[in-house]
Amino acid sequence: MALVTPTATRWAAGVAAFVLVLASVSFVVPASGTVSPAPFEDTVKTGGTAVDTRISEVEGFEVPVAQVHFSRYRYVIGYYDVTTAAADIESAESTRQFGDPLAVFVTDYAPVSPVVDDDGYLRTQHNREPGWVEVSDAAFVVDSKARVPSGPIAVPFSETDAARSFASEYGGEVVDWQTLRERSDNPLDSRIAAFDAAVAAHHDWANQTIATSDALVDRPVSTVVGDDAPTIGAALESAPENTAVYVPAGNYSVDTVELNRSITLVGAGPETRLVGDGNGTVVHVRADRAAVANLAISGVGDVGTRRVNSTNESVDWDTRVQLAYGRGDAGIVLDGANESVVRGVRIDTPSSGIIVRESADSVFANVTVNGAAKASDGFMGIVLIGQRSVIENSTFLDGRDGVYTHRADGSVIRDNYMEGGRYGVHEMYTSDVLVADNVVRDRRIGVIIMTRPVGNLVVGNDVRESGLGFIPAGSDTYVADNVFADNKFGMTVTGDRQVFTRNVVVGNDVGVHGSSTFPTNVVIRNDIVGNERHVDSSHGPMRTWTRNGAGNYWGALPLEDIDGDGVYDRAFQPSGPVDAELGRHPAALTLSRAPMMDALRTARDDVAGLRSPGVVDAAPRTDPVQPDVLATLNATEETDA
Repeated sequence: MALVTPTATRWAAGVAAFVLVLASVSFVVPASGTVSPAPFEDTVKTGGTAVDTRISEVEGFEVPVAQVHFSRYRYVIGYYDVTTAAADIESAESTRQFGDPLAVFVTDYAPVSPVVDDDGYLRTQHNREPGWVEVSDAAFVVDSKARVPSGPIAVPFSETDAARSFASEYGGEVVDWQTLRERSDNPLDSRIAAFDAAVAAHHDWANQTIATSDALVDRPVSTVVGDDAPTIGAALESAPENTAVYVPAGNYSVDTVELNRSITLVGAGPETRLVGDGNGTVVHVRADRAAVANLAISGVGDVGTRRVNSTNESVDWDTRVQLAYGRGDAGIVLDGANESVVRGVRIDTPSSGIIVRESADSVFANVTVNGAAKASDGFMGIVLIGQRSVIENSTFLDGRDGVYTHRADGSVIRDNYMEGGRYGVHEMYTSDVLVADNVVRDRRIGVIIMTRPVGNLVVGNDVRESGLGFIPAGSDTYVADNVFADNKFGMTVTGDRQVFTRNVVVGNDVGVHGSSTFPTNVVIRNDIVGNERHVDSSHGPMRTWTRNGAGNYWGALPLEDIDGDGVYDRAFQPSGPVDAELGRHPAALTLSRAPMMDALRTARDDVAGLRSPGVVDAAPRTDPVQPDVLATLNATEETDA
């Protein structure tokens, strides 16, 4: 039996006092009285994507929105997507954290005569502003031609006849709120199965794209530089299309090599080096089905970004981003070069390695980019803008970010190695990307997803010795089978409707940072062990990281599992002052068994006011989810020691 020392007694007394103070001040009085719609700009916003809202602001089309007033949450929650609101607001998780929805309002298009333009975007006649209608009084048109950039939308009306008229003109079905909720409900098992299917589909597409690209690298050589033409430029001009120009080993001083036809530029390996003059881009590709392979590039210009003056209002947001990230110097630039290939190329650059603009279905494989030693002095390894591509089996050393994406929906970034610099993978305004099986070391952040995208897939990555392993934003991100080890922070749980499962979070200063406002994220079947602090959660509601009886593994806890079902017999609060010390502090177990703590745990489940910011796992596991991965990590630590 552990001895309770005077120090432990003082610690226990301090914790008990803290808990009692918390219990005395934490109650929230439910809202009452008549509820009216709030200005949407004053709500706490979620749903949709930043691309939808940005483009709608520029082009003036409509994004139907919803707002929800909860009984035990002081802020109004605004949804850019009506169907996401239908799925979220009356879930068990939302009710547990926020109370019952007192009122739900959606935009009302009945008075403003909406139309659908040739792009499928919803517009109102004379750009009139829609009002609000309570969902109980609304009719919704689903499966019509109306959409936003990220996909179809439900269009609400206060009058059923107006909804029927819209459906008659633009297709779709008229449903009520309850039916919309039922259509939007997607059980967790079905969601995970759909995510896994999406991962497989992305890999299948990437495999097929890679296989198709092989033919470009294997083109017959028609022209040899030095034998058939005096310079690389002359060889590219004289070579027939669908053939290769071969550049023998040696150093070749060039200005900018222009590849304007479907030709392959191929070297003898790293012994073939194209050396620019230190100004601008070295190779510029402007043709579909072109290829650059088996050579090295240096002498790249040092301009990473060409930013627009922030006061210049004539430049829209998309152009600003493209100028900032996609118009600098690079070893290779692809410009409208669809289905092109860069393979087996080594680039030494003070700026970017490869910039890809609007070049759909292109492939970047076995590339090595050596960036600036100091992140602030360099730029991106590969920049993808506007179209999907495959990046695989490549190495990104130093510089700023390994891979940066902007509106490159559907891309696949897999099996790469990234070390040094700022971010490993940096997604901006990009949805539906597979980031898989990458290894990241010594970066500020391993993988970061920004600007509210949807449907990203982050699986099988290994991020260690970095500042933060993973940060998501947006919604419906699938985070599975990753290893986040020996970082300052393992991973962050934020956004809406994200799924975190089968991840191994071990040996970090802080295992998981929980910062989500919305209780719709799923965190189950993860191994979160051996961290200095399991969870850091300093604001927002209490988050329950259990779903359908499935929780997480927090290590061997001094708790009971009397029925032997593999789940400890009581909930575990890894962010709490008592449970966080279980197994570490001798007084923690004694205090956790005190009747006062049992009463508070029971009250916490029933009374929203007792749910202070933090995390609770209602079904903590007794055994790890990924024992083989944990064993390998432990063996590696012992070997290193």
